[in-house]
Amino acid sequence: MKILELTNTDFAMRHFLAPLLREGRARGHEMVGATAEGPLLAPLRAEGFRILPLPLARSASPSAQARGLAAMIRMMRAERFDLVHAHMPLSGFFGRLAARAAGIPRLAYTCHGYLFNQPSPWPRRAASFAMEWTAGQITDLYLTVSEEEAQDARRLHIARRPIAIGNGRDPAVFHPNPEARARIRAALSVPKDRVVVVIVSRLVRHKGHPELLAAMEQVPDAELWVVGDRLGSDHGEDLEGYFRGSLLGPRLRRLGYREDTADVLAAADIFALPSHFEGLPMSVIEAMLTGLPVVATDIRGPREQVMPGETGFLVPPRSVPPLAEALGRLVGNADLRARMGAAGLAYARAHFDEAKIIGRTLDLLEEMAA
Repeated sequence: MKILELTNTDFAMRHFLAPLLREGRARGHEMVGATAEGPLLAPLRAEGFRILPLPLARSASPSAQARGLAAMIRMMRAERFDLVHAHMPLSGFFGRLAARAAGIPRLAYTCHGYLFNQPSPWPRRAASFAMEWTAGQITDLYLTVSEEEAQDARRLHIARRPIAIGNGRDPAVFHPNPEARARIRAALSVPKDRVVVVIVSRLVRHKGHPELLAAMEQVPDAELWVVGDRLGSDHGEDLEGYFRGSLLGPRLRRLGYREDTADVLAAADIFALPSHFEGLPMSVIEAMLTGLPVVATDIRGPREQVMPGETGFLVPPRSVPPLAEALGRLVGNADLRARMGAAGLAYARAHFDEAKIIGRTLDLLEEMAA
């Protein structure tokens, strides 16, 4: 079977869809990727995958979306895929329209978060719902990464039979690693006994960096590592002003985009993700598999991952005091960190194993095609 995995950025293709490409190829399928061109595609091409470049934009520009739609229709007609599996809101919507226009016989979609659940002006949320509902009517297999979004899809009649497939990461990659902990800390000149809070995410406003910076000012006995960068296609408020205005001084380390995220997590003690909006964040899974307690916001996605009081804490979004309190409790109690980290590790291995999630996804794609 010839399968197209379609998404909007090289980041998503590299970090989210690569396991699907590999497992599909291992099962004998011809796996092709398509996304906007970017430097993160080079490793996948080095593995022998065809990743087709498309002029996809993460914006509401009608002309940009029209160009992307036309390019997808041309590409799909030329390639004659048996199945198109689309991801992300805009590329998922226009990709499904293109697949139907190109006569692709089978169409799947994985929802990684609904924009209409994101805090935003009502016209944007209304447009998002209209897009999701319209494309949902022509989708043969409808997957979501979280159970709450599957419930939304049923309640709002977006899809007939939505399936919460989940997300996963590889426990062989993300795991407690004393050697990596010692090496990363030595490279950064961080004492063995210093408590480190880490966040791994794109540098966009809805990930909650400003709240985290403010909360860490109230947690003096720890330092903050910020891992990640801003994509060229990211929109919204620039965060540089928040970082420049931070009072953390040397307690703030900006590590940028890293290929060794698993090792950096192993070198930290607490993971924080105070997002305003999520699907089912991979970074939380990575942190739990590494044995870190997690402080996240009580929103869709994280509340399906974090068991409050057992594997970490859930706090209200956009609120600094509860975030500071939760971080302070963990920073001041090594036994609590160890107990919650161990519980999170066991839970993540049971529920967020990449091989199981990817395997079930491919099973469903194969069943649909048959």
